[in-house]
Amino acid sequence: MPVASPVALKTLTVALIGNPNTGKSTLFNGLTGGNARIGNFPGVTVEKKVGRFLHAGHEIRLIDLPGTYSLSPRSADEMVSVDVLLGRQKDVGRPDVVVCIVDAANLERNLYLFSQLRDLQIPLVLVLNMWDSTRQAGVQIDVDRLQSRLGVMAVPTTAQKLIGLEDLRNTILRAAEQGPPAVHRPLPPEFYTQCDQLRAWLEDRMPAPVPVFLCERMLLDVHGAAEHAVPASVAPELASRLTTARESLAQQGVRIPLAETKSRYAWIRQQLDGIVTHTRPLEELTWSDRVDRYLTHKVVGIVFFVVLMFLIFQAIYTWAGPAMELVEAGQGFISGLVESALPAGAFRSLLVDGVIAGVGSVVIFLPQIVLLFAFIAILEDCGYMARAAFLMDKLMLQVGLNGKAFLPLMSSFACAIPGIMATRVIESRRDRMVTILIAPLMSCSARLPVYLLLVGAFVPAVTWFGGLIGLQGLVLFLMQSLGALVAIPIAWLLKKFVFHGEPTPFVMELPNYKWPSPRIVLSRILERSGAFLKEAGTLIFLVTVLIWAAGYFPGDHSGEQQIGEQIAQIEAEPETEATLAQLEILQERQNEISASLIQTSYLGQAGKLIEPAVRPLGWDWRIGIGAIASFPAREVIIATLGTIFSLGGDISDDVTGLQGALQTATWPDGRPLFTLPVALSVMVFFALCAQCGATLMVMGRETHHWRWPVITFVYMTALAYLGSLAIYQVGTALGW
Repeated sequence: MPVASPVALKTLTVALIGNPNTGKSTLFNGLTGGNARIGNFPGVTVEKKVGRFLHAGHEIRLIDLPGTYSLSPRSADEMVSVDVLLGRQKDVGRPDVVVCIVDAANLERNLYLFSQLRDLQIPLVLVLNMWDSTRQAGVQIDVDRLQSRLGVMAVPTTAQKLIGLEDLRNTILRAAEQGPPAVHRPLPPEFYTQCDQLRAWLEDRMPAPVPVFLCERMLLDVHGAAEHAVPASVAPELASRLTTARESLAQQGVRIPLAETKSRYAWIRQQLDGIVTHTRPLEELTWSDRVDRYLTHKVVGIVFFVVLMFLIFQAIYTWAGPAMELVEAGQGFISGLVESALPAGAFRSLLVDGVIAGVGSVVIFLPQIVLLFAFIAILEDCGYMARAAFLMDKLMLQVGLNGKAFLPLMSSFACAIPGIMATRVIESRRDRMVTILIAPLMSCSARLPVYLLLVGAFVPAVTWFGGLIGLQGLVLFLMQSLGALVAIPIAWLLKKFVFHGEPTPFVMELPNYKWPSPRIVLSRILERSGAFLKEAGTLIFLVTVLIWAAGYFPGDHSGEQQIGEQIAQIEAEPETEATLAQLEILQERQNEISASLIQTSYLGQAGKLIEPAVRPLGWDWRIGIGAIASFPAREVIIATLGTIFSLGGDISDDVTGLQGALQTATWPDGRPLFTLPVALSVMVFFALCAQCGATLMVMGRETHHWRWPVITFVYMTALAYLGSLAIYQVGTALGW
């Protein structure tokens, strides 16, 4: 019998767009089941998230566009959205359907973007998300009449609870069959006359027809990104033509760009008249409004924010303790298995002293990093992060920035790379450049293991108020805050002497507070923690192997291995005073040989060369090598120190992990290597130094010039050295 060929699926391209804080990402994940491919659009560093799902014999390719308040392209994010919607991004193609997500409880504000989308003449679906919040806000919406008025299908959803998603899938297919809505012309007729004339003028000078929508944006967006969508040869003449057209419109009473805002909101109010009703007076404060009286207060709000951040870092240090002990025990168990299964030699040393001691020293801090990501995800999902940005706006103004810079900087506490990429939402190039150049100063998660290691080993475990506040948690909080505090004068200097100009106005819609979704929080934790583990499994693994090789060769390890075999034989015998004394002598001899071998290794020789430069910081060659090896990625220092001290024989049976090795490490004359000033010196260096190659590469792509990463690397390294020098010298003088 002939085998029936499979039925070919019809593929539809669907663009997902909406204002920030309307649940767009949650809806995307709900529709695709989290099955998404993330990359960048060709030619720009704007993130492209594409997901797929099957429904009713169709394969739906869903493109998650950056959150935006309008299609007035002034930033890279907004211009990419316009290009995708117009089919100007070749790898995407023109969407078959556009899905516009709005906050159902704030329809009038959210429909501004929807009004612009109607101008594109693409099949359109309106998603009334956060439908459950309308009841809390006292808002009633007649969905049937709303669909009739707007001329598009509308679907109520609560994406956080996966409610309404099946209706949305069906509606997308119906919208594709139904076609685009009726022609939409909310602006005055005089504007469209000028637009037609501009399009005809451009067609005489352009190789391909210019979309009507792009012509409209050229007229409406003064100095906007749409003006750059023409060849350089046409640009000067276009600028003059646009100025003349706007002057002509102003003489006819159509002032650009005010005319668009007035016309669109007038149209929106007309459409919503009699369809949206309020069951309680608009003047009545909502629960979110009442909470915001305190959390956005200029004094109480700032105090709450600082206390909240402090408590978060106290919790990170305290709660993760048991999990860290389990990871450390697992690391020791695996090392024991390898040592018992393999004979002494280079390969066993590579696995035990290199891979397990190096990578394991980083993985042990995963519990704290998971907690940090969990707190950030909760604050993002409940709506507090937007309030924090609002609070920080006045502080940002003092250094010439605005509140929009806060969210990229806050993101940089997890990782500077997405933080730098998030600056694309800042319209002003000056503000964006300053934010990019100070973002690496925020203490990212890669610095956290360094702080945790040294704080746990050298800061006294003093507590106050019944254990609620501890000195270790306080030092951790100060280290995490140091980069942000230093960034304030750096930003002021950059705005004063490099990037002159006034800060742009800050406009941000505050979402209603809501309970964080456990599913969303968990997915963000898994995504970010997975990225951390991937880093530990690739770059850190590679550096660990290189450090091990440099520390193992070219010495002769046969004597060390012979003593190791004697120790193993004695440990197998019954324990007596004689065997214990013999064991102690052999272990001491083995450590002496290990220390001698690593000092004469390639790593030790290189360390001796750089030691004079790091001696003023209180460091020896081992710490210096660790700092240099970690320039590709900060967290590498933990793996490097784990490997160096393991190879040097400093981690013995009576020493617990890397912390114990650092506590017992000494100078050649027997003085302790690490003191509190030395530990603080290392932490300050890592708080301020630009030790992340990936961040510098992204900075180069975002600024379109490699001089800015070089400048950043130089100024941050100089800051780190001077800060480290100052804290060590002052701390030593004070007798800490």
